[in-house]
Amino acid sequence: MGTRDTSNPSLKSPEEWLEKVAPEKTQGTFKLFLGYAPGVGKTYNMLSEAIRRHQRGEDIVVGVVETHGRPRTAELAEQLEVVPRRRIEYKGVVFEEMDLDGILTRKPQIVLIDELAHSNIEGSKHRKRYEDVLEVLAANIDVLATMNVQHIESVAPTVQSVTGVVIRETVPDWLVQRADEIVMADLTPEALQTRMRRGDIYGIARAEKALANFFRRGNLIALRELALQHVTKAVDRTLTAYMDAKRIEAHWAVRERVAVCISSNSSSQMLIARGARVAEGVGGELFVVHVDTDEDLPDEEKSTLASNIQFAQNLDAQVFTIKGKSVAHAAASFVREKRITHIVFGRTAVHGFRKYLYYWAIQHFLKESPNVDVHIVTQHPERE
Repeated sequence: MGTRDTSNPSLKSPEEWLEKVAPEKTQGTFKLFLGYAPGVGKTYNMLSEAIRRHQRGEDIVVGVVETHGRPRTAELAEQLEVVPRRRIEYKGVVFEEMDLDGILTRKPQIVLIDELAHSNIEGSKHRKRYEDVLEVLAANIDVLATMNVQHIESVAPTVQSVTGVVIRETVPDWLVQRADEIVMADLTPEALQTRMRRGDIYGIARAEKALANFFRRGNLIALRELALQHVTKAVDRTLTAYMDAKRIEAHWAVRERVAVCISSNSSSQMLIARGARVAEGVGGELFVVHVDTDEDLPDEEKSTLASNIQFAQNLDAQVFTIKGKSVAHAAASFVREKRITHIVFGRTAVHGFRKYLYYWAIQHFLKESPNVDVHIVTQHPERE
């Protein structure tokens, strides 16, 4: 076997080439098991995956798993190494919390951390368990974690209004978006209610009360829909990142994306409202875009444009102002970049040359962005 010529720095060993092509990761991978209610199988699914990976030889430990007295979940948890919890005394009572320092000292490949929205007892290193997770990830340890959709900060008020249950523990939306992978632990509402009646979730003594309150069928349907929406968003983000990396320009968006092209005209608010209805009807995201052509607008029109943008923000639209000499060209570029599936333009009842220019602009836009549905909404000119 020959030896490598170290005098030539361009000649690298296979290991050095591999490191160059696939550099060593410096952050742990974050996988989230998301559910819509207790008992849908988040912890069970997480433990099942952990056992499979352990059997393949991966170094995996339990940081914290709450079995809630469910025998099948407890049986799975017993098959894995557990980092003992830390005991903390608070106001004369001893509490057990996940031992963050113990996990960092043990330094496994993967750690299981249940109930991400949990608030740590006073005296812990961090106030929230998800902050513990961030430190574990920063130590280049992979995390498998669980949580229910009602604990996402932006979702909690909706869940509270639907179910009447106050959500006291939440995690910020950016943390869910930080997840490298989201798996939905799913079960139909009917199957979940059956599990509840059998005593598989809380025990038979609590079943009827739970079924009459949080576990009502209408609540479960709404919660499941919210969870599915978040998983769809996560899939769309992952797909967008993949397409950007591969320079794919086709429209592969999983969710519908509705864009409204606005101006400094006050009737743009009607267009935004129409776009919002379209987005709601197709279950999509709403974008509002204004093309800045460097035209010097009077103060009154600047004020109207600001009002239009504020109106869009009030409807939770993502608002963009882009520079461009041609509205048609700039809008087409925006549609391609954001992978818009529907776009809304306004049309005033104009005549003569202005009418010709309008139709020319629309044709120019369609030539550059053929894969988008175009909605042209007639705007009646304001009367004096």
